Order: sequence, then structure tokens, then C-alpha cells
Amino acid sequence: MMDPEERQLFTRSLRHADESHAGMALDLALDELGWHKALTVDPHTAVSVLFELQGTVNTSSSALGAVLGSALGVDPSPAVGVILPAAGEWRPPGEIDQAGLSVRGLGPVALVESPTTVIVTGSAGGLRAVEASTAALTLRPVHGLDPDGGLVEVTGRGVAFGAEREVPAEQWAQAIALGRLALGHELVGAARAMLELARGHALERIQFGQPIGAFQAVRHRLADTLVAIEAADASLNAAWEERTSQSAAMAKALAGRGARVAARHCQQVLAGIGFTTEHPLHRYVRRVVVLDQLLGAGRTLTRELGAELIATRLLPDLLPL
Repeated sequence: MMDPEERQLFTRSLRHADESHAGMALDLALDELGWHKALTVDPHTAVSVLFELQGTVNTSSSALGAVLGSALGVDPSPAVGVILPAAGEWRPPGEIDQAGLSVRGLGPVALVESPTTVIVTGSAGGLRAVEASTAALTLRPVHGLDPDGGLVEVTGRGVAFGAEREVPAEQWAQAIALGRLALGHELVGAARAMLELARGHALERIQFGQPIGAFQAVRHRLADTLVAIEAADASLNAAWEERTSQSAAMAKALAGRGARVAARHCQQVLAGIGFTTEHPLHRYVRRVVVLDQLLGAGRTLTRELGAELIATRLLPDLLPL
């Protein structure tokens, strides 16, 4: 575990990297800073600091794949790519049947530079992690709602694969849980950035002779946003202590909800300027919509958790908020 001084230095270094680089350049900077090593030594600090900064700065990297890979026992380095589940899903992105290996998932743009990819597959015999050549897969850049998100759609049919090993269902669940915590921190970072944009506008925009931040309606929206963000942040910290799939799913769902609340209220505070492409708000709104979908959207996870409670008739332990 890092002591407070080490964490402060680590945070400053990552902030500089996030503010100066994006995509493959950021991957190289993270590797030089030793982030991948920190991920194995102190995953809580490595994940929470980097991903909240990514959300705040609105940049992208291959770090989410590295997070899942570390939980799966894959060497966390830029040389090996890890395929993520498709948008809105958390089941393994690969499947092995009589036709061979089929793949449908997501990956970072930097995947094109990784000669080898690791794909978790589902089959009648259980879960397996297989290695395949990246060149054998079809990579299509995702240019939809968030063209700067740094994602590619990964597909393949009848793909040849090499080394393989069994992946216990519990290990895959742990990898998804760790990925959800990472995404939760990124959503919180983006929500804080949106709140700061709205707060600054509320202090500077003068109406009827005074800043609009003096009006009760504006203050209530900003306060509701802050409460939603702090609730999400507290649930993420609690989930790190609990280290269960259920607590990670709850934290990610709350982070998605908090980011949507921030997007809605901050747009209202910013009014017309918030709708323009010149203002940075739209980049954060686009990003949180996409992040919320990765590894299960907040609304979907909430329904899944509710269905689980009804089926088991057991309430989870209270999180140490």
C-alpha cells in the first residue's frame, strides 16, 4: 500500500500524464510511470486515482483492459490486449462451438498495436481464456455518440487460437467487479468535472444584478448533484472494502446514476451555453452515457440486483459508508 506522500506524488504524475496524453500515447506514459506495476501491488490506489483522473480530464487509455487482465492473471502490459464484453453486457466476449472461436466485444484503439489478445470464452465446458492473433480479428473504430472515447468494436468468426486455460467463474466475476469499480471512479470524475463547470458558470453569470448562483433553484440543482456524486464516491470506497460482486455492481449503478444526475442538472444551470459544441460539457455528457453502458448499465444492474434480492429473499450487509 502507498503511504500518503507516495500517493500524492503518484496522483500528480498521473494527472500530468492524463492532461498531456491520450490513447496510445497515454498508455506509454502510464507504462513509464509504473502504473501497471502499481496495479498489481496496490490495485485500489492505481485504479481509483487513474480512472477518476481520466473522467475529470476526459481522456482515454487501455487501462480498463489491463484492470480486467490483472484479475484474470494476464501480464498487465501494453503488449497484450484484453477484449472487453460488448456494450451493455458483462458475459465473456468469446464463444467456442463447432465453428470455432467467435468474438464480439470491445477494445481500446491501442489494440491494433498489440500482437496478441486474450479473450475469455464461454462454452459447454465452462469459461476459458484463449490467446489469439489480433490480426485475425476485425477491428472497427466506434464513432457514435462518443467518437473520442478510444474504443473499437472487435468481431471475429472461426478465429484460430493458441494457448488456453480454464477460468473459474469466480475469477471472471472478480474481473468484472474490478472493472465496474474502475468505471465507477471514471464516472465520478466526469461528474465532478461537470459540477465544476456548472459551479463556475453560476458564479460568473450575472442576472438581475447578481450571480445566478445566488438563486435558490440553481443552488438546489448544484446541491443535488453534489449529494449524488458523494453518495456514489462513498459506495465505491465501501465496495473496495467489501470486495464482492454485489457491492461493485451497486457502486457502479450509483456512479452511473450520479453522473446522469450531474449531466441533467449541470445542463440546466449552464442553460444555452451548455448546448453548444464550444463548451466542454457535451464531451462529458457523451462520455458518461458510454461509460454507463460498459459492463452493465446502471438501470440494468439495478434491475438485476432487485431480481436477485427477490429470488434469494436475503438483504445484503450494510455497506460501511
